[in-house]
Amino acid sequence: MVRLTKIYTRGGDKGMTSLTGGERRAKYDLRVESYGTVDETNAAIGIARLYTKGETDDMLGRIQQDLFDLGADLSTPLTPKFSKALRMTPLQVVRLEREIDTMNAQLAPLDSFVLPGGKKASAFLHLARTTVRRAERLVCELSAMEPINFVALQYLNRLSDHLFVMARFLNAKGKKDVLWKPGINRGSAPKIKKSSK
Repeated sequence: MVRLTKIYTRGGDKGMTSLTGGERRAKYDLRVESYGTVDETNAAIGIARLYTKGETDDMLGRIQQDLFDLGADLSTPLTPKFSKALRMTPLQVVRLEREIDTMNAQLAPLDSFVLPGGKKASAFLHLARTTVRRAERLVCELSAMEPINFVALQYLNRLSDHLFVMARFLNAKGKKDVLWKPGINRGSAPKIKKSSK
């Protein structure tokens, strides 16, 4: 369990921070960027939860817990020294897949891409989804440089799908989705209506 008694330490004043175990890295280090972007995702989901309730809110609450697990995983180098460290597990990925399948079974198939937006919860979930994709890209790059827990990457990949499906689900099960219309604005400019003022 984590116990925080003092919030500021001044340890990062020169642009360095500590990984689990005490190793110092620059704050722009790819590993730090990776778990920092996971934290950013968690914050966006927290905003989305202001507009959710019931089972979807419960799902997002579980995801927020997972994202702290994921941050702990990514902040801990994958070495024998940390063999007992908290790591993401395949069961966390399987849970996401089951939830995706349950929600998606209630949605009509898509024949175009969806524009981010709709209800407030959906709009924030789309924002969180794009942040997850950025975290995934960073973790992919990190995995090419140092060993990582591969399940962490799987979880991020599945989470972006989960948030996309939930955004549609909360948009009246897709009925309030706004679909992309390729090239719709390539013609002549629309006439601007004169103001009545």
